[in-house]
Amino acid sequence: MSGIAFAGVTKAYDNGQPVIHGVDLTIERGEFVVFVGPSGCGKSTLLRMVAGLESISGGTISIEGRAVNDLPPRERDIAMVFQDYALYPHKSVFENLAFGLRLRKLPEAEIRQRVGEAAAILRIEHLLDRKPRALSGGQRQRVAMGRAIVRQPKAFLFDEPLSNLDAQLRSEMRTEIKKLHQRIGATTIYVTHDQVEAMTLAQRIVVLSGGRIMQVGTPDEIYHRPASMFVAGFTGSPPMNFLDARVEAKAGSPVIALGSASHSLAVPARRHEALQALAGRTLRFGLRPEDVRLERASADDAELRARIVVVEPLGAETLVTLASSGGELVARITPREGLQPGEDVPIFFDMAKFHAFDRDSGAALRTA
Repeated sequence: MSGIAFAGVTKAYDNGQPVIHGVDLTIERGEFVVFVGPSGCGKSTLLRMVAGLESISGGTISIEGRAVNDLPPRERDIAMVFQDYALYPHKSVFENLAFGLRLRKLPEAEIRQRVGEAAAILRIEHLLDRKPRALSGGQRQRVAMGRAIVRQPKAFLFDEPLSNLDAQLRSEMRTEIKKLHQRIGATTIYVTHDQVEAMTLAQRIVVLSGGRIMQVGTPDEIYHRPASMFVAGFTGSPPMNFLDARVEAKAGSPVIALGSASHSLAVPARRHEALQALAGRTLRFGLRPEDVRLERASADDAELRARIVVVEPLGAETLVTLASSGGELVARITPREGLQPGEDVPIFFDMAKFHAFDRDSGAALRTA
């Protein structure tokens, strides 16, 4: 039985403006799925519809096989964790964790057992007597998560829970959330605009844009086999490089001519057949920053010259912005001293890993 299922789900507000357009999606029981996309893409609206905080205009949402369209939030047996923690400031951590259980009139012994177990999982046993104002942001988020855990719900819903934390705390809490799911195994939907959170947390990612699903897949599928320029450009930091290009025949073999066709890139033989079908076509050539190098690494590399625009040392890696005949692009390289803006350097493309997209629709084209 699926954990949560969307069947033809739509949402339109009173002015008739549609914001969710016929979403079909099945989330398996125990699966951790992340909804990701830019602001206004509909990810939080979908989450709130699962929770019962937003009405559904059309279609059906089911939780463990039961349609919940008309059920009030309290009868859906889900727990939601918000970005603003939503803790009761006048209650202790213990009472914040126990509050929902007391409303359900559970025996005191069971309440103490559940609170104790959740506190142990989240390592907040020493905080149970404190008030929220005495906690750090990370500790408050742990309490918010603990309040969800004690309910033992059918599903957890996270609405950008880490957006108020600094970078180090976000990294720590990502790890904690992943550990929590591995331990509890509850069906989880996590909403974020941060593609790093999506890639590190998800078993599957749902990429949304304009209230529509653009692609559903594992982090590896989304990153290495994006279905469109939108998906390719939204995932990865920095995102994929895109250059205008044309497929041409040269000595009987297809090549990719960049920009004004002043430079042609040879293509590995194993990709010739698929590329032949695109001969004469103008497209968008895509390559991840880590596949743009300043040193040759393999026989599949194609050489081009470029001018260094910006050098950004990041410790373990360096980002180099380059101006080439095909346009501006970013290379992710191992740290290297002596690189200077304005310097003309040879760059190499790993042509075993390039992507091609339709120039008009942005859809990925078959090239392998």
